[in-house]
Amino acid sequence: MNNRKVDVFFDFVSPFAYLLHQQLHQLPNDTEVKFVPVLFAGLLKHWGSLGPVEIEKKRIFTYRHTSWLGKKLGIPFRTPDTHPFNPLPYLRLSIALDNQKPAIDEIFRAIWVDGLDPTSEESWQAICSSLNVNDASTRISQPEVKDKLRLNTESAIEAGVFGVPTMRCNGELFWGLDSLELLVEYLHQPDIFNDSDMLRLQNIKDGAKKSGT
Repeated sequence: MNNRKVDVFFDFVSPFAYLLHQQLHQLPNDTEVKFVPVLFAGLLKHWGSLGPVEIEKKRIFTYRHTSWLGKKLGIPFRTPDTHPFNPLPYLRLSIALDNQKPAIDEIFRAIWVDGLDPTSEESWQAICSSLNVNDASTRISQPEVKDKLRLNTESAIEAGVFGVPTMRCNGELFWGLDSLELLVEYLHQPDIFNDSDMLRLQNIKDGAKKSGT
């Protein structure tokens, strides 16, 4: 029997993570979702990758694409005036609040709907106030909170997570907003990766390895 438990690895800095968060209602009603904040920059560093906004032409395309996707999906969306930004305080705040969905909803909304400047102290205070957290700076400074984010990121890397958002179910990884439909089908048909064509894909040869210098 398929285990309908899904881990969602996310970082508030990612517009795709926000858009996916708004689409999780598409999962079967009996799906148990666990939210796992990770540091996207840590994933990129480990895998030797560049983020989409670190490449000049990809940066503007990403902003245009996500803005278009928001409209197409009927999701309120506004890229903040400052991006990328340091998401550490917001990730740690999520952890300090036990990664409860309403808190994650509020943080995503403030950044990607209201378009608050996530680098400003005023915005930080406004978000904390909306969450009724008066001691946020103290709470996110606790060693256990910092350690949890680090461990989340390390565990994600060990599981093979290379980007956000990523969903994991029964050890299988589903990367990106556009993999949600595949995950939904997998939840209904857990043997989807076991047919001959899917199994063949595991043995595709790399015919263009880079040569050493």
